[in-house]
Amino acid sequence: MRKIFCLILTAIFVFSLTACTSAESEKIKFDKKKLKATVLTESPARDTPLIVLNEKPENITILGLPTATADQMIKFINNRNPNPKLNCTVRELVQIYYEEAGREGIRADVAICQAIKETGTWNYGGDVSPDQNNYCGLGATGNKEPGAVFETPRMGARAHVQHLLAYTSVRKPNIEVVDPRYELIKKFRPQIFGKIKTWTGLNGVWAVPGNRYGHEILQLWQQALTPDASDESFEAAEFKISFDDDKASAYNERGLVYFARKDYRKAQEDFQKALEINPNLTEVLFNSAITFEKMNRPDDAIKTYDKYLQIDSKTDSAYYNRGRLKLAKKLYEDAINDFRAALEIEDRFVDAHNEIAIALFRRKKYSEALEEIQKAAEVNTTNKIISDNKTKLEDCVKKQSGEK
Repeated sequence: MRKIFCLILTAIFVFSLTACTSAESEKIKFDKKKLKATVLTESPARDTPLIVLNEKPENITILGLPTATADQMIKFINNRNPNPKLNCTVRELVQIYYEEAGREGIRADVAICQAIKETGTWNYGGDVSPDQNNYCGLGATGNKEPGAVFETPRMGARAHVQHLLAYTSVRKPNIEVVDPRYELIKKFRPQIFGKIKTWTGLNGVWAVPGNRYGHEILQLWQQALTPDASDESFEAAEFKISFDDDKASAYNERGLVYFARKDYRKAQEDFQKALEINPNLTEVLFNSAITFEKMNRPDDAIKTYDKYLQIDSKTDSAYYNRGRLKLAKKLYEDAINDFRAALEIEDRFVDAHNEIAIALFRRKKYSEALEEIQKAAEVNTTNKIISDNKTKLEDCVKKQSGEK
């Protein structure tokens, strides 16, 4: 008798749970007419090519001289965001970083790339606001905590540089300490104070979980070092092909000049020459993949990303770009899997959320699409594509009776 009673209770519980779940899924009603007229905007590809690094990312130190010039960094910032939310000009900020980092022996160009990552190229959108002059998230620990405020851009850059110095050296800064967390690291985190020597050593330390945090900073740095379309860049690349021992890197560099000139056929020829010499150069595989996409050869691009990810399965942009190509081919589940893989590497990758929302929308999973785009909007409040898509989906929700 007790057994029968238990079975009845279990059945009632399962039925109630199913009913609740069903009610939950039915809670949001959408206007079918509006849905039919709605087109969501896709986020752009990550299509900035890369130079080949002469050393492994794991060996690139925080201390050292900059490789990129100030003019290269200015151009890189302006290309990424023509209207950065700064309280000075881009040129002034770059000059400040080169002075402040130079004083302490920190690589200025890579420090700027860290600021680019932390601020979304000074587009912000998280807890920190532009008026704080806080370029590296100092004290911004999440849960709407905005962190430190600095009176001027110079003080913000100085605090950033001093914070990096606290991680990599026990030597005190050469100028008065303005980093509000410098002494806290020294006192309460002896396990890291002066012990993090490389940018990849910041993984999971500066940002949590941040498993690829340092690698992503260095990838931005690689992009900043990419040659432009000028004759000077072309001549330098030709010289390297003729005289350098590292022919694969030299062909890649000339391919980058062709890419900048939008001569994708010649760029691809050089990337293939580089890969014939060294088929495992991930930077060249990435460059080849984005070039295939520019040439409207998506299948070749996908195959190239497949090769890339067999060698390095920890690059979010490779998963993301491959996912976009699969989305275009209506391989929705495969595309979503790639975007999820990108988010596992970088959980603040809002464009991946946006693309998942688009895949779900095209599969007519409208509630899930709305939920996904709302997640993205919570992470970044200034991404126009995401805010527009969120508005479009919310406009398709049927108003309940009594609502205005």
